[in-house]
Amino acid sequence: MKRSISMACLCLAASAAWAQQGDGTDTGNPIHIFKPDKVEATPQRMAGIKAPAGFSVTPFATGLKNARIIAVAPSGDVYLSRRDQGDVLLLRDANGDGRADGAPEIVASRAGAHGLAIRDNKLYLVTVKELFVANIQPDGRLGELKMLAGDLPDAGQHANRTIAFGPDGMLYMSVGSTCNTCNETNQENATILRFSPDMKSRTIVAGGLRNTIGFDWQPQTGEMWGFDHGIDFLGDEEQPEELNKIEQGKMYGWPHVYAAGSIYPQSTPVGQISKPDWKAHSTPMVLGYAAHAAPMQLVFYKGTGFPAEYQGDAFVTMRGSWNRKTASGYEIVRVRFQNGQARAIEPFVTGFLTDGGRTHIARPVGLAMAKDGSLLMADDANGVIYRVAYTGGSAGRASAELKAPAGPMEQQAKKGTGVPLAIARPQTQSQGKLTVSSSSFAKGGAIPARYSEYADGVSPALSWTAVPNAKAYAVIMEDPDAKPALPFVHWLAWNIPASITSLQEGLQEQARLTEPDGVLQGRTTRGTVGWTGPHPPVGDPPHHYHFQVYALDTTLDVPWGAERDQLLDAMKGHVLAKGELLGTYAQKQKPQK
Repeated sequence: MKRSISMACLCLAASAAWAQQGDGTDTGNPIHIFKPDKVEATPQRMAGIKAPAGFSVTPFATGLKNARIIAVAPSGDVYLSRRDQGDVLLLRDANGDGRADGAPEIVASRAGAHGLAIRDNKLYLVTVKELFVANIQPDGRLGELKMLAGDLPDAGQHANRTIAFGPDGMLYMSVGSTCNTCNETNQENATILRFSPDMKSRTIVAGGLRNTIGFDWQPQTGEMWGFDHGIDFLGDEEQPEELNKIEQGKMYGWPHVYAAGSIYPQSTPVGQISKPDWKAHSTPMVLGYAAHAAPMQLVFYKGTGFPAEYQGDAFVTMRGSWNRKTASGYEIVRVRFQNGQARAIEPFVTGFLTDGGRTHIARPVGLAMAKDGSLLMADDANGVIYRVAYTGGSAGRASAELKAPAGPMEQQAKKGTGVPLAIARPQTQSQGKLTVSSSSFAKGGAIPARYSEYADGVSPALSWTAVPNAKAYAVIMEDPDAKPALPFVHWLAWNIPASITSLQEGLQEQARLTEPDGVLQGRTTRGTVGWTGPHPPVGDPPHHYHFQVYALDTTLDVPWGAERDQLLDAMKGHVLAKGELLGTYAQKQKPQK
């Protein structure tokens, strides 16, 4: 029988030779392109699906085509996004028989519909570039979709935005990288973003995450965890899929470092940052799983439908490989947690690979806990939603659902807020003074729009008077009028050489500058590195922006990407003189899209 190209192990024993400029890297890896053929999910093939003793796996709904992300409302209504069809379906199981009642109903249509989240009787929907919200009506249908954001970063290779509300009530969004490995030009790519429900606050929580589609909060600790997609074309066994504990301000290695600290051979960091330095700034994975398994939706089990031992563990859908021989993934895995920390990853539901791994009946994507405590899994290949239920009796089941505490995420978000401006803090105490000026705006005057994030977003020119015996200068710009982050940090730069008393307009927004050479830049309240311009809410009275310059008697041993308080602690006792320039900015009209 003639085999299709996808089955025929296109073993491109392509010896991929990587070369990195300047370091003589030369490494080869055998690469396979092998994607098992899709076959029909017949009852006979479904009978081969395996789960632990006491669990059953049955079809909840079939014929759904490109079934992607699942969200379940408190009522029990099930919402399903379909990326290829560009819509959201509503399914119900009113009689509780474990199967959807009748045909699904289309309740929303938006091109590229993918991520879903539900809160306060509203359904949130994210596409590649837009975030929408709609009221959930009593019959489960949706009211009018209203756009909350229309400027999400371009997608490139990873268009599958996902969203979830954290225990702190904030909306979190995964924004994947545009590529396999590259230096992104938009700092919001390869990150987790956080939005306030009113959309007035939008920050980067963590970066260096190639494509963390699945994330959730551990119910005992309230800490955030995510499963990141590994780099392609490193061979069958590299890169492992990464389980990370996601914490604000941390960077997780991509694109130059991966897994537990391995260095990617081809890429080069910008700003002449060395790879060992990049590695020193990166947080290694907590656990790894089979390379190319493709982790998708991640759900911590908080319900009472499974035995108590499953509470607090995570379940993750693995969509399955296309570039590994033999195939990996095509399953649901369980991440075992002990005392709130990940300890092991193991298969939970398997059998979606058939015919000895040459074919498949499902590519698992969506995963959510149903109202009755079962798990619902969406297959985007044959369009089936599978129901994973515990049928082994009530003995040993948990007595109450878990709810993740808000404390850890709230504490991370409040870090560095509610403090005076840097120039008034003890770490910058000094009797010396210097004068700060700018050719971009007058002292006390309005900052032109081109320096704001509403327009060009370039840094303004800045000058200051020289201070005798200074070894270096540092710049901090803050807005004390921003809410809730008081003050909002817009710019951190240090180790400016003593011979330099001015910075030109439009500095690079990267961790290390090569002009002026060796200047380091830190993390703003927005979560970016380098200058981020004024962006007060439309209609706010003018905000006040304090450009503070400090003359120091030493260069600082502070890592690039550091936060303001790290910088201030290092500056303590070393400030020879200081000064500031005040500018204002207000946005009267909403920009035209």
